[in-house]
Amino acid sequence: MPACGITSPAVFRQSSDVRVELVDRVLRYEITETFVNRGSRVGEADFMFPLPKGAAFQDLKLEINGEMVAGETMNANQARQIYEEIVRRQRDPALLEWMGYGLLRARIFPIAPGEQKRVVVRFQTVAQREGDALRIDYFRGARTNQRETNQRPEGRMSFVLTYPNDPMYGRAYSPTHSIDEGEYATDGYYGDRAVDDRSFASINRGSTRRVAIRDAHGEVTLLIPIRRSAAAAISLLANAPGNDDGFALITLSPPAVQPRAVPRDLTFVIDVSGSMSGEKIEQARAAGKQVLRSLSAMDRFRLIDFSSDVRTFRDNFSVASRENIRAAERYLDDLDAQGSTNISGALDEALSSPVQSGRLPIVLFLTDGQPTVGERDASVIASSVARQRGSRRVFTFGVGADLNVSLIEQLALEGRGTASFVRPDESVERAVGIVASRLTSPLVTDVRIRAEGVRLRKMHPSGPVDIFAGEDLVILARYDGSGNAVVRFDGQTTNGPVSWATRVFFPDRSRENPFVARLWATQRVGYLSAEKRKHGGSREVDDEIRELGERYGIPTEFSSYLVVEPGMVRLRGNMNSGANQLSGVVTTGAATAAAPTVQFEAAKQAAAQRSATSLSAVDASANMGYAEARRSDNVTRAGTVTFVLRDSVWTDVRYKKTGVVLQVKPFSDAYFKLIEMIPDLREPFSVGERVLVAGRSMAIELTPSGEERLTDRDLVLLRDRW
Repeated sequence: MPACGITSPAVFRQSSDVRVELVDRVLRYEITETFVNRGSRVGEADFMFPLPKGAAFQDLKLEINGEMVAGETMNANQARQIYEEIVRRQRDPALLEWMGYGLLRARIFPIAPGEQKRVVVRFQTVAQREGDALRIDYFRGARTNQRETNQRPEGRMSFVLTYPNDPMYGRAYSPTHSIDEGEYATDGYYGDRAVDDRSFASINRGSTRRVAIRDAHGEVTLLIPIRRSAAAAISLLANAPGNDDGFALITLSPPAVQPRAVPRDLTFVIDVSGSMSGEKIEQARAAGKQVLRSLSAMDRFRLIDFSSDVRTFRDNFSVASRENIRAAERYLDDLDAQGSTNISGALDEALSSPVQSGRLPIVLFLTDGQPTVGERDASVIASSVARQRGSRRVFTFGVGADLNVSLIEQLALEGRGTASFVRPDESVERAVGIVASRLTSPLVTDVRIRAEGVRLRKMHPSGPVDIFAGEDLVILARYDGSGNAVVRFDGQTTNGPVSWATRVFFPDRSRENPFVARLWATQRVGYLSAEKRKHGGSREVDDEIRELGERYGIPTEFSSYLVVEPGMVRLRGNMNSGANQLSGVVTTGAATAAAPTVQFEAAKQAAAQRSATSLSAVDASANMGYAEARRSDNVTRAGTVTFVLRDSVWTDVRYKKTGVVLQVKPFSDAYFKLIEMIPDLREPFSVGERVLVAGRSMAIELTPSGEERLTDRDLVLLRDRW
């Protein structure tokens, strides 16, 4: 069997080229990663890269026998059967996993000594406005076997942005890198390399600008200044298949007016539990200072830090005077990370101060973990916040991989704010700073959209929303009807109600802007997934997610993406015979704690890899919740746990034959419930299907004869003894 789980040290990323095209407020990304094997043995490339928030995956192309081959989306169960059959027959599959939170993990095998392999991924996202500029970000992914997060990635890194040469756009600049700027070259070359313009066919030569970053290591940010108008601007991008409701991307750019300042009451809640030690707590302190610097003289603030207990800078709000801000900065400097995570207590304290009329109350909540003290049920905590928040807006920040994603999302949804997820190798200070800077002045609140002449449905975001200074509002929706229509936005400002409207044309049939359908479907899947985590799954929700994934080519927990070698035939009706005719596959699928189908695939894949290999080292990306293993014949390590093989069971060396043992069947409902409740079990569970893990005064054993569902007694046992 191929060693698909091995990341070969001799395989290097030779180059990474990112090309981004701005068209009608939509950013079209194309990322080309090239790997080379500089060793003497067959190797594997194992890397991951993030997608911007809300990005719609378009396709992936894998280099097979020198040809770039695209794939198709299909049912995840079928894809899994084909992939496993290929692996069993020792052929050469490649695997691309959708890891959740907009992160892709790609594994390409085999790469022969001296061979190069390329993978190309394309996706789209809506360009976000930040102040008087459009913001373009790209965080380049890392090899999963890079031990230092600040280690400079190997190979050449480039970034090229193309945008319209239009008076409404200013000269692009970067706060992170030096850039070159130029027009399209008439000979098809730019700088020292040829330019393939096929993916930029929608832009004519001479009508565009191009900026290039030659040494694009690290996080890349570009800003394109945009000219603001004294009147509101409403624009429409539509896609109409003709046999179904159309798709609409509607953008509202408020007028360039100086809103009347509104005094704010801003509460910053910081997790200082033990897991926040080191660089995290340093960045949290810096983020707190960033928040303080965003305050005006009319604002007030509170600082709340929590671990096992909840503490405050002062009992009540403090005026944002120089003296108080300096004292608050000293308080932040003295914060120390230790203890457990009392999320419910911290939120109760943040919502305890009365809301004063005429002031805008905002809560920024930052955590890197899950509730371990006080109330631990995410739905109960979120419901309590919904009851207490009143007119407060709640913005949440989840740091790292071991999060209760459902809770972070629910708090923001209930609080009419946004949820931001910061990966382990990203800047917490930057993420908080961006949100804090956008919340300096509310422009319009309680904004609603309506259309006269067509019917808008399944809109995202839905319900009333707020627009702060320097923001646009982007709505994705289905529409029923066609022809001329009026789109109207109504909201509230500090000067009273406001209404902006324009006449637009909704086509009955149009093949233009196909990415709008994918963007809408991606938003719809995200909404349904959040609802599923909040209220629990249902057959109707699962069926809609499955249908959206397969219809619009979106990797989800129920759909996967496969790349098949040229000239091969896949028989859908007979999976075994179809699989026997394949020798190259790429699959993608979403993986979250609340998605058993996908967790099954990820866990089963990891377990199979570890039980099948006899090699001495396995690196499977601890950052993504997989095991970082060091294995000999009977000893292995997953995360912080060391196991020895005893009677065919990988047994935690800390285990003593006393106390209670909870036996659970691998990949059952109980298995996935445990992973959701205790994320630290993800790495140990990936060791195999026969595993014994020790807790504080109990143990959990994976065994084929184990329980398939957790009882109330089991939950009490875990709460008291694990």
